[in-house]
Amino acid sequence: MNSIRVKAPATTANLGPGFDCLGMAIDLWNSLEVIPAADMPGDAHLVEVTGHGAGELAADSSNLIYHSMRFLFQEAGQELPPVRLRCHNEIPLARGLGSSAAAIAGGLVAANALSGGAFAAKDLLEMAATIEGHPDNVAAAVLGGLQLVLSDESLLYTAPIATPPELQLVLFIPEVRIATEDARAVLPSHISVADAVHNTSRIALLVAGMATNHPEYLRLATEDRLHQPYRQPLFPAMKVIFAAARDAGALGVFLSGSGSTVLALTQGREMTVAYEMAEAARQANVAGEVKITKPTLQGAYLVECPVEC
Repeated sequence: MNSIRVKAPATTANLGPGFDCLGMAIDLWNSLEVIPAADMPGDAHLVEVTGHGAGELAADSSNLIYHSMRFLFQEAGQELPPVRLRCHNEIPLARGLGSSAAAIAGGLVAANALSGGAFAAKDLLEMAATIEGHPDNVAAAVLGGLQLVLSDESLLYTAPIATPPELQLVLFIPEVRIATEDARAVLPSHISVADAVHNTSRIALLVAGMATNHPEYLRLATEDRLHQPYRQPLFPAMKVIFAAARDAGALGVFLSGSGSTVLALTQGREMTVAYEMAEAARQANVAGEVKITKPTLQGAYLVECPVEC
């Protein structure tokens, strides 16, 4: 076996109203190298991590990438060969940017190559959703682009949605983390009909605005009543950063996934939006960094592949 390399994108989920059913891949990447390790027994140092998560993520067989690779090999009825993993992470942890989805997607793509490439992207998505527990981030991480995804009993359905040309993303990434479990724990078990109608109409407008290149819809279309109001106590500065982004000319703004990253959609004025978001955070005594990037149509992919695959 030769070494292989895989890249997996960051993702943003929900996009405001699309709770657990919308995900979009972002041009921000984690890198994975899988190295044969037949002469290196034991699992104490299976995984080397640089970048985000260095010294924090598991270095043994409990690592999520390694677990995902082993999951695929079990599905294939094979034994995962001895390997070592080198990971360089550009995606921050626990910031609503799909770090776990990238780990799962990257591990599955690598394992699929090692096992002979028998699984299609749909198969990888189903495995990824099983491992992750919800499909929105992993759909974008595996398939790329903006994806509408839903589950019906045991089946997953996805539909790609076009995005306006030259759409840019301005991210304010706070130093504060929000664990997905904590962000889900604050959500109510019941919602009103009015709130359900509010979000349903916004999801429809969001999909229409993206697919038909009407960015002027996005300000209204990214509004939400199902999760962001309940998560604001976990990140009180969210409201003022939202307002700063809108006032600076953002097309729309929302909490990325379960947070804490705030993501603004733009077509121009990116530097102004970024500055105003950062300044609003500074005035709220919230430290963080700003990144300007864009959506990507590419999901997790092989950079280098063994000759036999």
